[in-house]
Amino acid sequence: MKYKRILLKLSGEALMGNQEYGIDSQRLKDYATEIKKVVDLGCEVAIVIGGGNIFRGVSGAAAGMDRVQGDYMGMLATVINGMALQGALEDQGIKTRLQSAIEMDKVAEPFIKRKAVRHLEKGRVVIFGAGTGNPYFTTDTAATLRAIEINADVILKGTRVDGIYDKDPEKNENAVKFENLSFEEVFAKNLKVMDMTAFTLSHENKLPIIVFDMNKEGNLTRLVEGENVGTLVN
Repeated sequence: MKYKRILLKLSGEALMGNQEYGIDSQRLKDYATEIKKVVDLGCEVAIVIGGGNIFRGVSGAAAGMDRVQGDYMGMLATVINGMALQGALEDQGIKTRLQSAIEMDKVAEPFIKRKAVRHLEKGRVVIFGAGTGNPYFTTDTAATLRAIEINADVILKGTRVDGIYDKDPEKNENAVKFENLSFEEVFAKNLKVMDMTAFTLSHENKLPIIVFDMNKEGNLTRLVEGENVGTLVN
């Protein structure tokens, strides 16, 4: 394997499948199947999921809701998604732990770095919920922060697009895909890979990011084994 320990970042919207909101059980099962393949290879897997399929704090604030309150609601949504993925993974026979940045001891462990690393070393998949536990920070930032804390080799950002393009490929047929980018090129071209806080954290800590299509069967395994899939930012 090229990557021994990964942080997989999934958006909440990815769990919707073709629905308008909520969680698509088939999409959840598909993701669990793909994750099991790399766990069986011996890869240590940590996961951060967004909550946009249930609630998005920024949208709530735009509608007149208090931003801090909205962000906390979004954090709780990520825990719901984490619990759903945890169930799907355990249905596949994978041992998991859900850790939350907000204490809720009936459903998740509190986030403790040493415990998280120990779980990974024992072959358990660790799902990090509730973002960073602070408003105004996205789950992209939470993913980067957790990846740095657990000494992950790479952040794998699973999306529905097969990499980074110079413009939105879903709206522009002539969009050009990048195979490799430096952090400086992403800044210069103003490409939307992650939010700026997350991206700066990755840059400062020399943590590579790969953006890839999580919905294509086998992509996650190919990445872990070192194949060129998606776009690498390094």
